Amino acid sequence: MADRHPLVRLETVALIAIGGFAGANLRFFALGTVPDDLAIALVNIVGSTLLGVFVYEAQYTGIVDRQSRLVFTTGFLSSLTTYSGFAMGIAEAETVWLALAIVGVNYVLGFTGVLAGRGVARRIGGERA
Repeated sequence: MADRHPLVRLETVALIAIGGFAGANLRFFALGTVPDDLAIALVNIVGSTLLGVFVYEAQYTGIVDRQSRLVFTTGFLSSLTTYSGFAMGIAEAETVWLALAIVGVNYVLGFTGVLAGRGVARRIGGERA
């Protein structure tokens, strides 16, 4: 019942906003460092991998508490990764092959990242996994 208190919920919302600020700024930095399509693929792949770690960590170990997981996944990772940038990259691709490559890289490596994250969480969890 304690986590339903308005101040606890307000604290969680504020922490998610701070995580979102950090994730959005990291994505902005990545976009300024390498070409846009590469930056978007990198943040989506890294974000998917970390999301896999945190989602499966909850299942296999439960070390990270719910509030911290929300701050990191809903705040930081949701702002780090970008579907809209991914969609724009496809729409603006100069050839069909480039558009297909963007789709393939983001989906295949993003899904592979989730599986890798799950593997990390299983290793952290030891035999319970």
